[in-house]
Amino acid sequence: MTFHKTNIEEKLIALKGKTSSEIDILNQVYQILEKDKKEEKRISKGLKKPGEVSSNDFVFDKLETGRIYHIGQIQKICIDYRLRFLNSKYFKGKIPLAAISEIKRLEKLHETEIGGFKIMAPSKLFKLEDKDDPLLFAPIGNGYYYLIHKWGNNLHPLRKLLVWPFKNVVNLALTTLVISYLVTLLVPNGLFSKNNTSAEFWMMFFFMFKSIAAIVIFYGFALGKNFNPVIWNSKYYNA
Repeated sequence: MTFHKTNIEEKLIALKGKTSSEIDILNQVYQILEKDKKEEKRISKGLKKPGEVSSNDFVFDKLETGRIYHIGQIQKICIDYRLRFLNSKYFKGKIPLAAISEIKRLEKLHETEIGGFKIMAPSKLFKLEDKDDPLLFAPIGNGYYYLIHKWGNNLHPLRKLLVWPFKNVVNLALTTLVISYLVTLLVPNGLFSKNNTSAEFWMMFFFMFKSIAAIVIFYGFALGKNFNPVIWNSKYYNA
């Protein structure tokens, strides 16, 4: 059995080649990570810019039709559930990394930079963080928007019913009438007179209605509240 002598120079050259290869790999990984960071920073800045973009250059064959919504559909949901549909720069909550990753995926898929982001969420989410569910959209054009990402929890199952009085003045008046009637029923019999008559009941009802209506009007004017169809796309707190 013959043993060959070890050529130290060859070993050194081989090690140098191996080390260089590892360094190249590390450099490639570093460049990829740096590129991702730059893209994330660019997208984050884009989410805080005014929504001057009215459409994006999406490849329509690559869009999921189930995620395309018309502005009329968005408006109806906002009015029904008292939500706002505003530029993402007004959103004060934290946009998750998953949403930014989805934007990066779509930009790579459609070979374009996406802008003009809008978010559908409860009014308070445009002032402070909360746990309700925001939806992030990007404009396609002609009044259509593409749903990019949804995060957080779902809305309360009774939210639509709870905000129903604020859809219009008729709903608010009907709600005030019903509450006044229920409060009148809670008034003990004989509280003001020994004889209970229908006339006294309706007088009490009218008094309750005026009192509750006054509170509602004061609350609305004092806090700058308005009806759902007015605020759904308004950036002003007291719209």
